[in-house]
Amino acid sequence: MDGTVDLDALEAYLSSDDSPEECMDLSELDGFLAGLAVGPEVVPPSEWLPIVWDNQEPVFADEAQANAVIGAILGRYNEIVDGLDAEPTDYAPVFWEDFTGATIVEDWAVGFMQAVSLRQMSWEAVLTDDDTAMLLIPIAAIAGLAIPDGADDELSLPDEVMDKLVEEAPDVLPSCVLGLRIFWRDRLLPPGSRSRRH
Repeated sequence: MDGTVDLDALEAYLSSDDSPEECMDLSELDGFLAGLAVGPEVVPPSEWLPIVWDNQEPVFADEAQANAVIGAILGRYNEIVDGLDAEPTDYAPVFWEDFTGATIVEDWAVGFMQAVSLRQMSWEAVLTDDDTAMLLIPIAAIAGLAIPDGADDELSLPDEVMDKLVEEAPDVLPSCVLGLRIFWRDRLLPPGSRSRRH
């Protein structure tokens, strides 16, 4: 993926022995950052960075590597914000592909819903409007495929709808993210807060 952030290097670190065993992978992290970027409140990195590492301590070879890795994570957050706010929109999630070339979206969706869980009460406003709820329900439903025990019945979908959603998810999910960004930006953010960079 094009951009100023070296996602390949970040992925290499996240999958290395130096990062905590249960830390987020790149796609999950990307969904997490998207959820943070479009949410109702600014969540400080001091609160959400430990979640990236599964509340464990990552190991860095030196300060330069630490700065590069953390800088890449914060840089990707800013890329997401800038891409969503650009005219025209320039945002593309990081999804995996399996050996057949099929797009895998569950990890990304799990990450997004982890961000939602940090401010769950604030996110409830999305679900009070049927049209807006349909921006979050697809993400939550796909996340439920990866963690079915943690799925919210309120956000579940019939099997035939689910199958179609997963098939169309690579196109649907970016639109959901943009819609949520606009929803919160227009309703809750004070003037001058359109861009929330870290």
